[in-house]
Amino acid sequence: MKQEMTSADVAALVSELGNVDVEGSLIDAKIDKIYQPVPGEIRINLFIFGKGRDNLVIQAGKRAHMSKYLRPSPKLPHAFPMLLRKHISAGRITSVNQYDFDRIIEIGVIRGGIETILVCELFSRGNIVLLDSDRKIILPMNPVTFRGRRIRSGEIYEYPEAQLSPLDVEEAGMADLFASSTSDVVRTIATSYNLGGVLAEEVCLRAGVDKKTAAKDATPDDVKALCEAVKVVFSPIVEHRLKPCIVKKKVNGELEAIDVAPLELEQYSADEKEYFPSFNQALDEFFGKKASEEVIEQVVAKKKEKVDVFERRLHKQQEAIKKFEKDSEKYTAIAEKVYEHYQSIEQVLAVLENARNKGYSWAEIRSILKKAKDDLPAARLIISIDSAEGFVVVDLDGINASINIRKTVPQNAQIYYDKAKKLSKKRDGALRAIEDTKVAMQKREKKVSKRRKAFFKKHWYDRFRWFFSSDGFLVVGGRDADTNEELVKKYMEKRDIVFHTQVPGAPITIIKTEGKDVPETTLEEAARFVVSYSSIWKAGQFSGDCYWIKPEQVSKTPESGEYLRKGSFVIRGERNYYKDVPVGVAVGLELGAETRVIGGPVSAIERSGKYVVELLPGKFNQNDIAKKVYRIYVDELKDPSFVKQVASPDSIARMLPPGESDIKK
Repeated sequence: MKQEMTSADVAALVSELGNVDVEGSLIDAKIDKIYQPVPGEIRINLFIFGKGRDNLVIQAGKRAHMSKYLRPSPKLPHAFPMLLRKHISAGRITSVNQYDFDRIIEIGVIRGGIETILVCELFSRGNIVLLDSDRKIILPMNPVTFRGRRIRSGEIYEYPEAQLSPLDVEEAGMADLFASSTSDVVRTIATSYNLGGVLAEEVCLRAGVDKKTAAKDATPDDVKALCEAVKVVFSPIVEHRLKPCIVKKKVNGELEAIDVAPLELEQYSADEKEYFPSFNQALDEFFGKKASEEVIEQVVAKKKEKVDVFERRLHKQQEAIKKFEKDSEKYTAIAEKVYEHYQSIEQVLAVLENARNKGYSWAEIRSILKKAKDDLPAARLIISIDSAEGFVVVDLDGINASINIRKTVPQNAQIYYDKAKKLSKKRDGALRAIEDTKVAMQKREKKVSKRRKAFFKKHWYDRFRWFFSSDGFLVVGGRDADTNEELVKKYMEKRDIVFHTQVPGAPITIIKTEGKDVPETTLEEAARFVVSYSSIWKAGQFSGDCYWIKPEQVSKTPESGEYLRKGSFVIRGERNYYKDVPVGVAVGLELGAETRVIGGPVSAIERSGKYVVELLPGKFNQNDIAKKVYRIYVDELKDPSFVKQVASPDSIARMLPPGESDIKK
């Protein structure tokens, strides 16, 4: 699976973020706060004119893209983002460029007339470095020193050693490169032209040259074919004719994303692909989603660790009880053996006392007892003598007992009874503690069982605008030119019904009939849907006209001499009009077999959703309205965690019409 962006990926991303004529450009975006959720990664909160708030995520050495999948901000801010705020917060982005087809992105910023450059190194270990207008380093994320290159405050920023650019490939240069190479063709191209393995293999495939051919054995025809293939592969990036997609393959029986690319690659022709309107969105779905899933996994692991606290405590308490019982039984058995061998132990104590009274040293006593074992029964019981502590260890039918020579036999027995009694009390205390633990576990289980659970499924229509009508029909509309195009080409069937408006800027909307008769209620809801999600809402109007047609009336072939833009179609034949259709949209929560936020005509959402919020054209942008609706759900359900899973502000915003809105009720 792909782990970081390639130089080609960076070129494609920059062609989107740095081009003022491309939707999604960051030029003129205003910088707000900056966060560092994890080491090596920063998140820049931006305000983009005409779009609202968004977030640029940069992970040194790996990735950079706008993202809706955000790691939580740290409770205590790190020094690096706080210092970045000092220099570029409230600044405006003036440029987004790639350096020399390398994995380096440079973001130009101006604030109060002062220009700075944020350099994002996405190669190797990577780095994020802020420079002044003279390219002197103001602040590096990671101060490091390489051979001939220092990334430290006050130093002039120097680029790493440059590689050949595939955009400047020439036959003579490639021939010289191959002549001096000791590797095969694919490795030589991958490393020398900064392509990476996948694109190097694509070049070989399109050139018809065996990638394992030794570079020095490549013929002039091979070199020519490879140069042409490089130009063909990179022409979509140069000309901004991207076709972003995520490539998926089956791994252990399950479909997994293995690569993200700004263009279609022949080596993936047989694999399943998911296409996106922009490469930035594809990068976010591939890298950003994975990063957020890692956070969720960590949270789940922490929760599991908390849950296991009770189980570990219970296990320790049970083990302690077993030990208390075992030791208590042992001490009781010793006490009973002491009484059973009462006379023998008295003899041992008497022998030792008599010897000490006669002035023998302990060493002499040990020597005498060792020699007297055959003649003196008491001597045979003694295993060892601890003269310093005043104890003698005796063997009582295989049980060793430590006897205090200064105490009587009953007193020694009582010592062991007292130990057994003390352990019994500890055992009783542990049993009570176990009951407390079990009660706590039951309370936790009840608390967990009461929590709402979120159930998610993936559907093909999630990428579009959609709703289920009051009669149960799926109605799907495009979000933009790309999804309009995809909806018509990929998902429209002859038995469907197509809706559109008279005014431009409306989604192509399709009722998926599945061959069934469509009631008037569904047609009316589809009409309200297509009008509400068009530029009519954006203009602040409260009604508009629309029509429905059959799929065969939709054509991509323009009249002679005319040109159709992407996402546009020619409608031929009779149209069935709906006049003065009132706009009206609602957002609600579906809390059945699936838990999700839904949006569409009020009547349809009221039928299948709960906590329905009605909207009308107003003065608040999508992000602000989404946050207001989110707070309503939090207040209603009293469960912020559940609401955030099911209806985050981002997911609510996806259900809202374009333009500004107000909450009706």
